[in-house]
Amino acid sequence: MGKVIAVANQKGGVGKTTTSINLAASLALNNSRVLIIDFDPQGMATIGLGKPKEEKKGVYQALMNGVYLMDLVQPTELDNLYICPCSPELAGFEAEIFSEDKREARLKNALRDMRKLFHFIFIDCPPSLSFLTINALVAADSVLIPIQTEFFCMEGLPDLLRTLEEVRAHLNPSLHVEGIALTMFDERTNLSKQVAEEVRQSLGEIIFSEIIPRTVRLAEAPSFGKPVLLYDIKSKGAQSYLNLARELINR
Repeated sequence: MGKVIAVANQKGGVGKTTTSINLAASLALNNSRVLIIDFDPQGMATIGLGKPKEEKKGVYQALMNGVYLMDLVQPTELDNLYICPCSPELAGFEAEIFSEDKREARLKNALRDMRKLFHFIFIDCPPSLSFLTINALVAADSVLIPIQTEFFCMEGLPDLLRTLEEVRAHLNPSLHVEGIALTMFDERTNLSKQVAEEVRQSLGEIIFSEIIPRTVRLAEAPSFGKPVLLYDIKSKGAQSYLNLARELINR
């Protein structure tokens, strides 16, 4: 059975979608069959994998119209890597289900038959603790939290961890933290080094050993609709995500 991992952090600009795309691509390159669910109404994972922003059908249709999720899944340029795109209607999801019963389990129910088809399913969450994020946490086995190595890196993390505890207590008792990935590391600055060291001292073994650098290649790849592995596999960013994938598998 496949593992479902929510990639979440309510703070924007931390490398969440970059991590979803490139970690998934790294696992796919290692012969795992991997699916990304673009669960962010902004649709950045959809765009970053070369699909049009205004997709006609996406995960919303599975949540609200009962469409079989696999019928919405699209292949990507990389073998073994697939995406269920975001369509514009996802932005109205919370308002539409506000008064409905069991609304927090919509995504979990849609994914029920998908685990046997993929080794890993990544849910790219929106940068908020919205009901979309709650749906992702209820559906997931674990949470991967990207944190940028900058001054305000810990901002919002206590709120996210409290939300995880509430979801565990009431909706998904098996949910656990897969790990925290340090991103946007600039080896030229003392600040990045200090922040990385302080976060490691505070959070210990929950932090992945591999640190994702801030690089031009990682920033450029989404504009070409490719994971960085297909854009420049020899780049530092590509090698870092390959290492992170190996670490995830070993865990």
